[in-house]
Amino acid sequence: MISEGCRQCAKGGKLVLFVSGTCERRDCFYCPLSETRKDTDTVYANERPVSHDADVIEEAEKMDALGSSITGGEPLEVLDRTCHYIDLLKTEFGGDHHIHLYTAVPGDKDTFKRLSSAGLDEIRFHPPYAMWGNLHGTEWEQRLYDARDAGLDPAFEIPGIRPEQEFIEFIEEGAADFCNINEFEMTEGNHERMRSAGFERDLDHISAVNSPTEEILEEMGSHEKVYFCTAQFKDAAQHRERLKRTAENVRRPFDEITDDGTLVYGVTSVDPDQFDDLGVPDEYYSIKSDHIELAWWLLEEMIENGDIASGEVIEQYPTIDQTIVERTPLAQ
Repeated sequence: MISEGCRQCAKGGKLVLFVSGTCERRDCFYCPLSETRKDTDTVYANERPVSHDADVIEEAEKMDALGSSITGGEPLEVLDRTCHYIDLLKTEFGGDHHIHLYTAVPGDKDTFKRLSSAGLDEIRFHPPYAMWGNLHGTEWEQRLYDARDAGLDPAFEIPGIRPEQEFIEFIEEGAADFCNINEFEMTEGNHERMRSAGFERDLDHISAVNSPTEEILEEMGSHEKVYFCTAQFKDAAQHRERLKRTAENVRRPFDEITDDGTLVYGVTSVDPDQFDDLGVPDEYYSIKSDHIELAWWLLEEMIENGDIASGEVIEQYPTIDQTIVERTPLAQ
């Protein structure tokens, strides 16, 4: 059975709360963190920089979030901040707002108690790659039980570097609830380190070309509590579904939502009185300081009819930065 955190993520319902870019571990050559966030003491709710608690709540409301994922950097290095945001989200959205956290350090009993008291539901451990296969008898094994004793659901979240049966052993022993394997990705942030480690990027795919995906699936993929999350699924499903949820909440009556979760509308620069003279209903357009935004199909129709001379169709993301994906000029 897939975890609650993963179910919500697949629906695009998880707010991604980045609590800090700092992390003392330096042995993760595959860390995908971008240079703009790495080693920075910043907070983001999805793509939105956070200055106040209200930014987090507004972003969660805007996407109608079902839950949140806490990530970094290393969230346990800023434990007070992490617990604050967990408590904030639980207080605002209630106990059903599922929250999971990613960590690359083992933590301790007191840390888990604080996280649990704040409202954390699930903790996903990412042990050092150098220790894979030799985790039994180490503090990592004990911390799984400590986390469960504190009321958390312990699990593993690892990159798909190679298959490792020990993670399945932990599941079958009852120490871990599940193991998520993320397709091994080569990103702008880890490109040079990945190449130095002997990996090359597939020009047709985001993942590293020489990562043993088929071997991992063959040896681990059949277990009911091991989930392989592809880069394509993250981009095409999780991210797109989150955009759709956001678009539904921020759209104006005349905005059209695409299958990719972007918004489409028209823009033209004419005297607003022309719209009154033509009897265009108010819900079909919005007057800005130097232009008018309107339904894209209405813009096309007005240009075809000779009512206005030109304009353009805009496709943009519904996120706070409103990044424009495409501009299509229209003219008589």
